[in-house]
Amino acid sequence: MLNVSRLIEDQCGAMKLPLVAVTMAAVPCTDTPVILTLHWHGFMREPLADLSEAGTVALRSVPSSAMQVNDRWGDLKDLDRAALEAAWSFGAWDVARSERRACARPGARSREFLECRQAFSAFPFGVDGGEVAMADAPDHEELFSLAQVRGYLMWLFRPVSHGIWKDVADDRTLDALGKRPLPCPVAPVAPKLERDVKTVYRLGTAGASMV
Repeated sequence: MLNVSRLIEDQCGAMKLPLVAVTMAAVPCTDTPVILTLHWHGFMREPLADLSEAGTVALRSVPSSAMQVNDRWGDLKDLDRAALEAAWSFGAWDVARSERRACARPGARSREFLECRQAFSAFPFGVDGGEVAMADAPDHEELFSLAQVRGYLMWLFRPVSHGIWKDVADDRTLDALGKRPLPCPVAPVAPKLERDVKTVYRLGTAGASMV
C-alpha cells in the first residue's frame, strides 16, 4: 500500500509550515503513478529587485508541493485505503473522494479541464507571476493527458496534525497532537467510475479531543 503518511510527515518536517489540505489524484489505470499535493499556509516575501538592500513589496502564498508517488497498486481500493490511513492518522474530520469523468469529451465545460489540471499540478503558467505548485512529478503532464480521456479520482482531506485546524478541532477521537492511532477503522467503498460522483468518508466524532 502507498505510504502517504510517511511522505506527508517528511514534507512537513522539511517545510516547517502548517498544512491547509492534502489532495491525491490518480487515473483509473493499475500501477500508474499517483500525484500527492500538499497545500501550505504561509507567505513568501518578494523584494523590489534582486538586491540585498531591496525592500519587500509583496507577500505571495507559498506554492503547494506536488510529489509523484510511484508505488505499485492493483486496485482502486488500495488508493482509498492509503488516503483513509493518512487522513485518519493526521486527524482529518473526513475524506472526500471525487470521481471525475473525462474532460476531453463533447459538452465538457472549461472548468472541468482546469480542475483536472489542478488535480495533477499540471500548470502551464503561474498566477500573477508566481508559482502555483512546486512539482517533483516528472510524469504529471502525461497523467493529466491520460486523465482527460480516461477520467480520474481525487481525494481531499484537511489534517489537524501539522495543520491550521488544531485550535478549532472538536473531535473526541484525537489525541493532544491532533493524531489518531492506526489502523483506520473505516473501510473503502469501490468507485463506480460511471459519472461524476462524490463520496465522503466521515472519520471524526464530535466532542472534546483526548488529552
